[in-house]
Amino acid sequence: MKGDAKRGTTISFGSFALKAMDEHWITDRQIEAARQALTREMKREGNVWIRIFPDKPISSKPAETRMGKGKGDIDYWAAEVRPGTILFELGNVTEDKAKLAFKRIAHKMPVKVRMVRRTPTT
Repeated sequence: MKGDAKRGTTISFGSFALKAMDEHWITDRQIEAARQALTREMKREGNVWIRIFPDKPISSKPAETRMGKGKGDIDYWAAEVRPGTILFELGNVTEDKAKLAFKRIAHKMPVKVRMVRRTPTT
């Protein structure tokens, strides 16, 4: 996963977004934990958009298994994230509320993240 993100780098729906600064695989469980923390912090006000989807199957073989016998079963699903990818977006919420919500879910992400805001188009 070398290089920056080619798509999914601009804010499309909301006013504030959480942008990834590193590359990493983000598992489906990490995305779900961040979503739950985000909706709890927002107290069901405003809009939330999740911009990544775990579409990469990661397989593993059981411990103490001999070589051969084919590929292992799917262990979990992950989303490939490159630097510049927008992870989450928020709309209809104040900037202070967005900062608190993004600060809370930044601890659940395996990548360094940064909050960005939509630039007004004139």
